[in-house]
Amino acid sequence: MRQSVAIVRVAVTRAAAQVDDLAHRLEMAGFVPVAVPVIDIVDAADGGAALRAAAARLVQPGQYDWVVLTSVNGADRLLAVAPPPWPAKVAAIGSATGSRLRDHDVAVELVPPRFVAESLVESFPFGPGAVLLTRAAIARDVLPDGLQAKGWSVDVVEAYRTVAPAIDERQRREIASCDVVTFTSPSTVHNFVELFGLDAVPPTVACIGPITAEACRQHGIAVHIEAALHTVPGLVDALVAHQKHLPSPPASTTIDS
Repeated sequence: MRQSVAIVRVAVTRAAAQVDDLAHRLEMAGFVPVAVPVIDIVDAADGGAALRAAAARLVQPGQYDWVVLTSVNGADRLLAVAPPPWPAKVAAIGSATGSRLRDHDVAVELVPPRFVAESLVESFPFGPGAVLLTRAAIARDVLPDGLQAKGWSVDVVEAYRTVAPAIDERQRREIASCDVVTFTSPSTVHNFVELFGLDAVPPTVACIGPITAEACRQHGIAVHIEAALHTVPGLVDALVAHQKHLPSPPASTTIDS
């Protein structure tokens, strides 16, 4: 079937291992995804020693009352060193994080209505007790501070780091060819600016949620699209809605679908 639609090239800046899901959904929605990863997911600075020690405590009854996972990356890292079942209750930020845990037969007690740290703090019960919080090396202090304020003792453990990969001229050309750039975390924003510079930002900027959008604004980047549902499908839906409000393309512009 042929549709008269504008050909819109969308930069996908997620880590290489996570590009496919967003790229596939963009393609199904009629966009042309362009993979330009600006983050690599690597081990914690200590090689995972602190995470392994926390994992050993987690599987022992009575050590932690709750474990909090803030991303799929954090869930994957913890699952690799602490096979379920876990005696602690589990809270997860985001439907994707919750789904990954459930795929490994982990019962998820709490997923906040909004997929941000502030919403988890609001939804979390009051202590006392012990919480294991595994997260990226660079993260906001909203969760540990908020949980401590509610009476919990919080063990914050670095599960992984996000670093900027090397780039080449081909990737610079790819970015220059894009109409839209998608950002799915503050790290993708910071690393994009570090790798390509502000002058390379495509005309339209789409963010997965308010925290990522705020990271853009801190760099002076205007945000044109912010997903109402802070997920990959929500980001694609927001892009589709944005395109519907743009002027129709010339009748001669067609693609196969």
